Amino acid sequence: MPPRCRSAPQSGPRLAARLARAVGIVLVALLALPYGLAVLYRVGHPVSTLMLARWASGARVSRQWVGLDAVAPVMVRTVIAAEDARFCSHHGIDWEALSGAIEDAQDGEVSGGGSTITQQTVKNLFLWPGRSVLRKALELPLSLWLDLVLPKRRILEIYLNLAEWGPNGQFGIEAGARHAFGRGAAGIDAREAALLAAVLPNPVTRSAARPNRVVGRRAALYMARAGQASTACLANGPEKARGRGFQSGLPLGGPIQPG
Repeated sequence: MPPRCRSAPQSGPRLAARLARAVGIVLVALLALPYGLAVLYRVGHPVSTLMLARWASGARVSRQWVGLDAVAPVMVRTVIAAEDARFCSHHGIDWEALSGAIEDAQDGEVSGGGSTITQQTVKNLFLWPGRSVLRKALELPLSLWLDLVLPKRRILEIYLNLAEWGPNGQFGIEAGARHAFGRGAAGIDAREAALLAAVLPNPVTRSAARPNRVVGRRAALYMARAGQASTACLANGPEKARGRGFQSGLPLGGPIQPG
């Protein structure tokens, strides 16, 4: 009786399954990593993905971290007025603004995208610049998570220290203020704060030190809005209990003074 032919082990399918499982584990780990890092970012001086990319390419990066108490209150109010007027009332995503941005896109109109300060912080910390459906899909749940695990005050502090604020690798409000006006973020006044806010999100083509007509118009608008910016969520201790605005010693909605 002739010997039976033994079938060759099915190494190909098994290897493919193992590779697929390994790739799946790596993808899950990469997706979960930002959620873990977000919790750790309650302290420390995190950097942005854009800063990391510039370091990797050998490009210049200038950033000096400053706490929120070292930023002129007028700058804080102006950034909120310019970038996210409902920062203190939403939970990471301004659904009303996002809905409006979607409607504008469907109508073929150009809009600011409806991104909150929290969403921009998530993008700077974990994602990449530019608009895409994939980035937005990753950004939305991360923004809800960041708002859950970090205080509003900390989110704004991180945002102010990660935003690109100059044409040659100036990151953070301290580097941006020194580049534009020759002094730190604690010493800028209302007009300078508005000009700094007006160059976002493209400080490469816009200048706070030498504003063109567009930057000047935007700055004037932000100065008008800043006095009504709500900063109640940034107050600490007794100030929070009294419902007063951030460091200003004024009721919310009161007149804004130069920093």
